[in-house]
Amino acid sequence: MIKHGLQIFACNASRELAGDISQRLGLRPGALDISRFSNDNLRVQVRENVRERDVFVVQSFTEPVSEHIMELLITLDALRSASAQRITAVIPYYSYARSDKKDAPRISITGRLIADLLHTAGADRVLTMDLHADQVHGFFSVPVDHLTAVSIIAEHFRNRHDLSRMVAVATDAGGAKRAGRFSEALGIPLAIIDKRRVSDTAVKQGHVVGDVAGRDAVIFEDEIATGGTLLSSIATLHAAGARSIHAAATHGVLCGLAIERLREAALDSIVVTNTVHLPAEKRLDKLTVLDVAPLFAAAIERIHSGQSVGALFE
Repeated sequence: MIKHGLQIFACNASRELAGDISQRLGLRPGALDISRFSNDNLRVQVRENVRERDVFVVQSFTEPVSEHIMELLITLDALRSASAQRITAVIPYYSYARSDKKDAPRISITGRLIADLLHTAGADRVLTMDLHADQVHGFFSVPVDHLTAVSIIAEHFRNRHDLSRMVAVATDAGGAKRAGRFSEALGIPLAIIDKRRVSDTAVKQGHVVGDVAGRDAVIFEDEIATGGTLLSSIATLHAAGARSIHAAATHGVLCGLAIERLREAALDSIVVTNTVHLPAEKRLDKLTVLDVAPLFAAAIERIHSGQSVGALFE
């Protein structure tokens, strides 16, 4: 059934996901023309009437990140200029959530900067999923609905694995809360790996806090980027006697050397969601991609009708 006054638009990073969300809501994605001027400047034109409409724009911050952010900002501004009643930026993967603190001299807290830019461009609210750090929610001066894929990933493991010997694993103390939610959803114990980050792509790990010997370990993260943390975690868990090792994350970014690393890694399975579009060349045999379109569609319907989004997780 088509929802009166509701329209969904897709920028280039999330066209497939936006199409799935629209279909579940009985809609078609709105017509949006994204092109370039001869000087390489982006040009966005909304090709249909949005006056007094409740508009949702879907765009993940994936490679090329800066271009996709600019696409979204210009689209938000175009919709505001076209007199949309309310504009929601739907950002399944908010990559700059990793830039959430000042951990070196003279750097930007870019997660906050992008939040400010979204508001300035015209976003009245934001809908996102599994931010890298909970405090990023506080960077926004507009309402934020923060979804999680924990229950979707937990259901996958519940339906396909014996949980009696399974343990959730956080790759560091900072990720313990996130992995803790996953362990609670499945009713399994939690272990934590002692990790020290050396650089953006390198980590140094020590020992495991918790019992993983003879168990099926599930490394649970918010995202898998280059796979560096995952590889060192696998080595640590093997040394601690884990029986099998699985990896699960909401965002399968899989950039840099990730595909080569994961293809050779001693992993029984890898589970991610489709917040990030993965082309065929990144679809490894041991990789499963779960669909989050139903959850986003339900959240959008609730936002549009003024119902509680939090009730989806009760």
